[in-house]
Amino acid sequence: MNAYVFPGQGSQFRGMGQDLYQNSEAARQLFDQANEVLDYNLTSIMFEGTDEDLKQTIYTQPAVFLHGVVLALTTDSFAPDMVAGHSLGELSALTAAGVLSFEDGLRLASIRATAMQRACELAPSTMAAVLGLADTAIEEVCAGITEEIVVPANYNCPGQVVISGSVTGIQLAEERLKAAGAKRVVQLAVSGAFHSPFMEPARAEFAEAVQTMTFNIPRCPVYQNVNAQPTTDPQEIKANLIAQLTSPVRWTQSVERMVADGATNFFECGPGKVLQGLIKKISPTTPVAGI
Repeated sequence: MNAYVFPGQGSQFRGMGQDLYQNSEAARQLFDQANEVLDYNLTSIMFEGTDEDLKQTIYTQPAVFLHGVVLALTTDSFAPDMVAGHSLGELSALTAAGVLSFEDGLRLASIRATAMQRACELAPSTMAAVLGLADTAIEEVCAGITEEIVVPANYNCPGQVVISGSVTGIQLAEERLKAAGAKRVVQLAVSGAFHSPFMEPARAEFAEAVQTMTFNIPRCPVYQNVNAQPTTDPQEIKANLIAQLTSPVRWTQSVERMVADGATNFFECGPGKVLQGLIKKISPTTPVAGI
């Protein structure tokens, strides 16, 4: 069974999608359509923008979404038995699986990005990657910090969990996690604490937009970040997509469940190779490649 996975923020690079634009008429039409829907030239930022431009959440998320979805929709061999996406990538997966139209998926990616950017500006917050420590130990440390907000945000693969919270909370957690045996705690260059209570204003704003969109039954099961479970129910997909903004991304658990449900090949659909690297650590014997 073929599982297609879509990356999130952090996989972007300057020039992403340019080869597609130049070599595929179908891809070019989608890129041009995206510029019209967004009412600004996203493709010029993707192809010629600076690294700083591409790091801005308001551009990063629509750009990564667009690259992954265009790849899926213009690849003849795209025939998923199951799909999943990491954080923002879940929107790409839903669009590629037919839950959302191309236009609605792109609009939601843009709305999500703008809402998250605004939430980041309301209070200083950050994220850090914790390497070489069991999930349960990380959860215990986070739960033990009651004076600040610190939560697990991304279960990326065994031995790599990203935590999210206030600047002071992350500093406190770093000391305690190292004392508990973490090999390293690496602060990430992000604008805020994604997948934490700091994103509640963004979740509320995003929820309003989601409720105005039509969600269809997908062509195959979608494994969502919030619970790592497969679903084809449009109302459940909506609720999980909204909850994702303030909940952890259960990527390790999602990949494990897809393998348990029969995934024999993984294909990463989008810029970079981040998910290929994570999947190799989660399920070393399952073949994984990029489109």
